[in-house]
Amino acid sequence: MAQWRWVFLLVGLVVGLGAVLLLADALLRLHAAIALLSPLLAQVVVGAILVAGAGAVGYGVYRLWPFLRPRRRRVQPPPPRNATEAATANFHVLQQQVAQIQDQVARQALAEKAKTLQFSSAAQVLTIAVFGVGSAGKTALINGLLGQTLGAVGAAMGTTQVQQTYPWYIPNVAKPLQLIDTPGIAETGVAGTEREQAARTVATEADLILFVIDDDLRQAEYSVLQALMAMGKRVLLVLNKADRYPETDLEALLARLRSRVVPPLSPDDVVAVAAQPQPLPQVGGGWLQMQPTLLPLQARLADVLRAEGETLMADNLLLQTQQIGETARQIIDSQRQAQADSVIERYQWLSAGAIAITPLPGLDFLATAAINAQMVVELSQIYGCEVSIEEGKALALSVAKTLTGLGLVKGTLDLLALGLQTNLATALAGRALKGTSGAYLTRVAGKSFIEYFRQNQSWGDGGMGAVVERQFRLNQRDAVMKAFIQEAITRIVPIVQG
Repeated sequence: MAQWRWVFLLVGLVVGLGAVLLLADALLRLHAAIALLSPLLAQVVVGAILVAGAGAVGYGVYRLWPFLRPRRRRVQPPPPRNATEAATANFHVLQQQVAQIQDQVARQALAEKAKTLQFSSAAQVLTIAVFGVGSAGKTALINGLLGQTLGAVGAAMGTTQVQQTYPWYIPNVAKPLQLIDTPGIAETGVAGTEREQAARTVATEADLILFVIDDDLRQAEYSVLQALMAMGKRVLLVLNKADRYPETDLEALLARLRSRVVPPLSPDDVVAVAAQPQPLPQVGGGWLQMQPTLLPLQARLADVLRAEGETLMADNLLLQTQQIGETARQIIDSQRQAQADSVIERYQWLSAGAIAITPLPGLDFLATAAINAQMVVELSQIYGCEVSIEEGKALALSVAKTLTGLGLVKGTLDLLALGLQTNLATALAGRALKGTSGAYLTRVAGKSFIEYFRQNQSWGDGGMGAVVERQFRLNQRDAVMKAFIQEAITRIVPIVQG
């Protein structure tokens, strides 16, 4: 295509050069003829012609330049090389999304979330959430890892009411660490449900999760664990209170746990510990308190943090930006949907009025193409697409032909005729039918265009026909149809009566 453009340009230049030579010869002849009467007048006339010609050429070049200049290819940014670069790119996209949100409260909340996440990533602190059911021994595990008693340990469910954060350090791990003690999950009552939601929020925001259990995985635990891993969170499964099991039973339980979570977890990611071993009876009376057995977890944590520390933080940052971005996208989508519905509402009754007052022998949906083209342009602006009025006309005509080809125009007439005759006198219903049908078809077309723009100006694998027919069926629902007919009566009847 570019080669042909340059060929046409070369031919145009040759023709233009010939025209300039002919014009110059004509101007010389004209100057000579007028100069016989007045040399001054000859110069004025020729000068005026040259100025006008130069202006015309300049205007022509100005109008044609967009078509003649080589189009610049949009420079695509290089793909992110790692999760950190991807998260940075997501931050820029997220800022653009947040700026589009019209609801001030929602926009401010998301902006604060993004700002907090950006600050936490800059602090370079790796967070480890200790997560699990109540009384699985989470607090005792944290006390053992820290080497000091900081949190209350008890047998009652829900000992940890709110999250607690403790700074931590592991030799040969450069990153500063934080251990977060979370409330237990699967607790009863409203307060327990609220604490579980808070714990889940902490877990989804942490870089690494220690999922603590004290027996085989219960269904509630397994569901939460699966959800966290499906989200992409890095998890170590910690079987606490291992001292309660004989060695053979413990090995069998660990094998069972590994079979349930591998993959995506490695067998090494399932470890057994005893954060607060039960005291043993001594010969001659008394009890001997055993030391915590945390070495398997400490060794695995050290290996993971040394090998994956940077990746864990980058992956979590990327995940957090994606989640905030998805929330922003949903808000924007709802916002656009409301705006688009308002546009469709306005244009469907404009179409109805145009058809109702036009003396046509039958319903001519194509007669409202200009109205529907303008609707397409406004919908495209809502969804950030660039559609000219000519492109809008082409799209409107294509959808109108699709409606006719699928038999949906006749289907609309049959569908609405019964509803209008039920609510109006037969004669009045017949006169109102054309306008109401036009409004309904415009509504279906508008809903179809929404899908087209939501899919980045694509009709999808099924093509235009599938989208149009699906929207026709969706708007055919009983409640939608009744509400539509009632509104049509209040809007169309005054037009046909007038």
